Amino acid sequence: MVTFKLVIGTKGGKCLQKEVPEPDSKGFLGKKIGEAIKGELIGLTGYEFLITGGSDYAGFPMRKDITGPGRKRILAIQGIGLKSKRKGQRQRKTVCGNTIHNNISQINLKVTKEGPAPLEIPKKESEKPKEKKEEAK
Repeated sequence: MVTFKLVIGTKGGKCLQKEVPEPDSKGFLGKKIGEAIKGELIGLTGYEFLITGGSDYAGFPMRKDITGPGRKRILAIQGIGLKSKRKGQRQRKTVCGNTIHNNISQINLKVTKEGPAPLEIPKKESEKPKEKKEEAK
């Protein structure tokens, strides 16, 4: 069973999270970072998205410069998955390749073309206004 959590970044700086069920998630398999996808694939007609990254089930980030679907241990100087403490420091890090496969759990998307309907960001339960209870006398 393949399901993805999509994190969609909008131009206003807000993000929207959406779960994709198994039948729709098959269209993401084999796509690479930097490819554009249509919004019809996830139920948002008129929109176009750009794949900007993601992470696998264990939390390892995807990197655009690593080809293939699997994990690799790289010697990184800078970039995704690295917080350098000193200038010029190199670290051995485990990262995922740039191709979406079955073990990817999160895919990051960026809106490149907006559709006719606005994207709605659902409010959390704590942010919803509380209804006043009417007291019966």
